[in-house]
Amino acid sequence: MSDTVIKAEGLGKKYLIGHQSEREGYTALRDVLARSLRNTLHKTRQVFQGQQLLEGDSVEEFWALKDIDFEIKRGDRVGIIGRNGAGKSTLLKVLSRITEPSVGRVEIKGRVASLLEVGTGFHPELTGRENIYLNGAILGMSRSEIKRKFDEIVDFAGVEKFLDTPVKRYSSGMYVRLAFAVAAHLEPEILVVDEVLAVGDAEFQKKCLGKMEDVSKGEGRTVLFVSHNMAAVQSLCLHTMLLENGRLTTFGRTSEMINEYMTKGISNIRYYPENHVIRMIEAVQEARSIIIKAIFNAPVHIKYPNVGFSISDKMGNVLFGTDSKIAQAVFDQLDYNSGTIIAHISSPVLLDGIYYVSFWFGDMHQIFFDETNCVQLEISGITTEFQRYYLNIGQINPIVHIKCIPEVGHIT
Repeated sequence: MSDTVIKAEGLGKKYLIGHQSEREGYTALRDVLARSLRNTLHKTRQVFQGQQLLEGDSVEEFWALKDIDFEIKRGDRVGIIGRNGAGKSTLLKVLSRITEPSVGRVEIKGRVASLLEVGTGFHPELTGRENIYLNGAILGMSRSEIKRKFDEIVDFAGVEKFLDTPVKRYSSGMYVRLAFAVAAHLEPEILVVDEVLAVGDAEFQKKCLGKMEDVSKGEGRTVLFVSHNMAAVQSLCLHTMLLENGRLTTFGRTSEMINEYMTKGISNIRYYPENHVIRMIEAVQEARSIIIKAIFNAPVHIKYPNVGFSISDKMGNVLFGTDSKIAQAVFDQLDYNSGTIIAHISSPVLLDGIYYVSFWFGDMHQIFFDETNCVQLEISGITTEFQRYYLNIGQINPIVHIKCIPEVGHIT
């Protein structure tokens, strides 16, 4: 009997995107009414033909997934990584049978429990207790099986006090706690988890990672895990898929996939389109300093700009960061709602290596720009005199003095 529980061959998912053509000049009321009538008739025809509803005069094909081939073994823990829009969530929806593929086929052996967004599979008007039994029934479990796992689910989720409260009154964190507890404890052969765990607190995320590892190692269940947290993926997953523009570029050992993902297509300088709030971001090392520079063009006049950045390692661990409001005296020197921001970090305590800079920009009321790992930073040659004698471990490079004091009068 084969150990393969998921097999995809030529998998693809196509969407049709409607575009509205630009109309200039005067438009009569009769033209507006005629266009509305045509759109209504067009949508009615699409509904009766089982087609996707579209807005606009022209249609474009968009392949969210294309030519996907892979096999996953029983008990494997597989990470799925890639930038926003790479097709990660679409792939999970296909594997969870939420949406049908446009081409290709996927074979799945066993029950699948999915946690793709907050409250997946929950009925908002039902209580937490009722939703546990509802989800179990959806998975094909008997009432006695659900009852046997009930106390474990409630204990893991930590929502006993609100068990008989309709889940529509739950916070997003409570939703996730109960939803994950149900998905992990009702014995599915395949557990599918999207970035939704990021909603929970750090302690609960750690608890969830431990539970997913337990069900894989101890119970032989398969886990698919999507996350932008590379440390979590590295900790949990044995193998990882790297998606790019809807295609599976590589599938291999997690450490190798993370390294490829973090180093691919990121340089120390990035330019954005002319109509973008941020026009350019650059991070460089100059002698014993780090310089982070950003050119901005805000849509409104900003009285007190808020600027933040962080420096992370390839696992996404933030090593340093700041969130600062620029003084009015500084901003008065800028050209109203455009200018250049320069952050200067003196004598950074970082070991030689590759790091990643995240940057955000806004004012007191809103954030205009927020991007993770937008540019890469390479550190080299920032050392202390003591590194000639020993090698530091980790990413931080503090100045350390080490000496040995012999014990006077000690007899061997």
